[in-house]
Amino acid sequence: MEPARPHPIVAPTLATRFRTFLEQPRFAALATIDPDGAPRQAVIWYRLEDDGRILINSRIGRRWPANLGRDGRASLAITGSDGYAWLGLTGQVLETAVGERALADILALADRYHPEGPSAAQVASFRKYPRITFLIEVDAVHDHLED
Repeated sequence: MEPARPHPIVAPTLATRFRTFLEQPRFAALATIDPDGAPRQAVIWYRLEDDGRILINSRIGRRWPANLGRDGRASLAITGSDGYAWLGLTGQVLETAVGERALADILALADRYHPEGPSAAQVASFRKYPRITFLIEVDAVHDHLED
């Protein structure tokens, strides 16, 4: 599944303070675009990759992954624990993966968000339904972080 790419992007280099913020297991609000042009939001897990891309994963069949498959534009808002510090990212899906790769990605995300280990029920659910991974290349960053 190749997402739409309406314009080429030049990815910014993420500043150290942005990387430090994103490396924490925070929740992200993801915005995608429904077929009728309306915005759609979901709260998701994510992981910052070494190359600066953002990895996200979902069960196939949900609305937001279908949206990203059709139109690869995405916006993420990640908040700190107090809700006052936040980072906003916009970008494009450049790569998708399904099958064993997507399953491995969700299991790694589960370990990231549950350091004590995900529950057996969670793991069983991840294995029961087909998954998809999206790698988003960031094209803009805006923030409300302390310098």
